[in-house]
Amino acid sequence: MKEAAFIRQNIEKWRQAEQLAADTGAASPDELADAYIDVTSDLSFAQTHYRQSRITHYLNALASALHGGIYRYKRERWSRLITFWTREVPDTMWQSRGVLLASFLIFLVSAFIGMVSQLLDADFARFVLGDRYVEMTLENIHRGEPMAVYKSGDSSLMFIAIASNNIYVSFLAFVLGGLTSLGTGWVLFQNGLMLGSFQTFFWQHGVLGPSVLAIWLHGTLEISAIIVAGEAGLALGNSILFPGTYSRLRSLRMGARRGLRIVIGAVPIFVVAAFIESYLTRNVEWSDRVRLGIILLSATFIVYYYICLPYHRNHGTRNTEDSALQDAHLL
Repeated sequence: MKEAAFIRQNIEKWRQAEQLAADTGAASPDELADAYIDVTSDLSFAQTHYRQSRITHYLNALASALHGGIYRYKRERWSRLITFWTREVPDTMWQSRGVLLASFLIFLVSAFIGMVSQLLDADFARFVLGDRYVEMTLENIHRGEPMAVYKSGDSSLMFIAIASNNIYVSFLAFVLGGLTSLGTGWVLFQNGLMLGSFQTFFWQHGVLGPSVLAIWLHGTLEISAIIVAGEAGLALGNSILFPGTYSRLRSLRMGARRGLRIVIGAVPIFVVAAFIESYLTRNVEWSDRVRLGIILLSATFIVYYYICLPYHRNHGTRNTEDSALQDAHLL
C-alpha cells in the first residue's frame, strides 16, 4: 500500500486517538486500550513499509502518549456507570454508524417483504405468527377490541417475561454475529418480517390506526433497540470478515468489545419498552393525542441518543495535534 493511501485510510482514526491521548482522564480504559491497539498495529505496519517516514515518527509518539495514559489511569469510579452511557456508547455508535445503517436497511427490507407477502397471501401471517395467535387476534377484532391481547395477564409477570425475552433476543442477535453476520441478519429478517406482515394484517381488517397507536407505543423503543442489537452483531461479524490490517483474532476481539458495549447500552431501552408494553399499552382508552405524544417522545429520544449525540460528540473535532499532522503532510 502506498503511504498516501495508508494515511487517507486511517487519518480519522488517528485524530480520534489524539483526542483520547490529550484527555486521558475523560476516556474509559476500553477506549484507551482500543486506540492503543489500533495505533500500535498501524505503527508496526508503518515501521515495516515506511521506516524513515515522518508518519512512522508521528505514530510512535501517539502510541507513547496512549501508553502513558493507560498506565496513569486511576481505578474506575462509580461515575463510569454514567459515562458509559453518556460517552462510551455514543462514541461506539459513531464508530459503527455504517453498520447501524446496514442493520436498519436489513430490517426495513424484511418488513417490506413481510408486507408484500401478506398482501399476496392473506394467510401469510399464520405462517409467521402462528394459527393460534392469528385466531385470537381475529376474535378480538370481531369483538371490537383488536388490542385486547395487551390487556390479558398480570402486568408484573408480563413485564418480567417481555423484558427477559427482549434482552435474550438482543444478545442472541449479537452472539450470532459470530456466524459471519449471517446469524444476526436472520434475527433482523425474522423480526422485520413479523412486523411487516402483522401491520398489514391489521390494515386488511380495517384496524390499522388502533394497531399503530398500540404497537408503536412500546415498539418505537423495542424495535429501535433490536436494530441497534443487530448493529452489535453485524459489527462482530464484520470484524471476522474484514479484519483489515489486523490479525483476524485481534480484529475479532475489537469487534466483540465494541459490539458488547453497544448491546449492553441497549438493555435499559428494552426494559423501558417492556414496562410500556406491560403497563401502558393496555390503556387503549387513552386519547390518541396522549399515545401519539409518547410515541413521538420515544422516537425523539432514539434519534437524539443514537444519531444526534454521537454526531455531536465526534463531528468536526480537531485536535491540537493537527499541526503535527500537517508537518507529516497528512492533511
